[in-house]
Amino acid sequence: MVGFKKPITVLVVDDHPLIREGITAVVGGFEDISVVGEASNGLEAIRLYRATQPDVTLMDVQMPELNGIGAISSIMSEFPQARIAVLTTYRGDVRALQAIKAGARGYLLKSTLRHELIETIRTLAAGKRHFPPEIAAELTAHIEQDGLSPREVQVLQHVANGLSNKELAVALAIGEDTVKGHLSKIMDKLGAGNRTHAVVLGIQRGIIELSQ
Repeated sequence: MVGFKKPITVLVVDDHPLIREGITAVVGGFEDISVVGEASNGLEAIRLYRATQPDVTLMDVQMPELNGIGAISSIMSEFPQARIAVLTTYRGDVRALQAIKAGARGYLLKSTLRHELIETIRTLAAGKRHFPPEIAAELTAHIEQDGLSPREVQVLQHVANGLSNKELAVALAIGEDTVKGHLSKIMDKLGAGNRTHAVVLGIQRGIIELSQ
């Protein structure tokens, strides 16, 4: 049909059913946007992203199984073109800022969803970023502080989990020299003297977490 445009597809990720239902209800009033999946934790989010490959993903930060930072890092390493907006309850949430460093392109306060949700979805779908002006300066300061790429965060998390360079190379399907290159850049960016120091700094700054 001439002039027909496919609706923007959206994946909603939040461990609170009421938040998911609320987002779906708001989106339901717009013909140009369609929710194609809902997930309640980071692992479900990764599986659903692979299955649906949505135009836009709305990702909560604090979730069971795997948090939003881990899910974003994993999705971005596999789908660099992913457009993800992080959902947070508190302005200036450190974990939300870490999620943005992991690759999120938008920032949404849950208290402003009704007013900013649709604009954020459309902005990200158009390939742009969406950050409220009042937190833009704070975001810039945090993002520039460490500057680890999603892949570097992934490497550092594996190191924290106890993997050797050889095991890391196998896990990520890359060469050992590439692993060493990533580790060198990570240590430079964090100002770490060795890989153990890098892990300690990564945990202190909330970039990675110790596995349970």
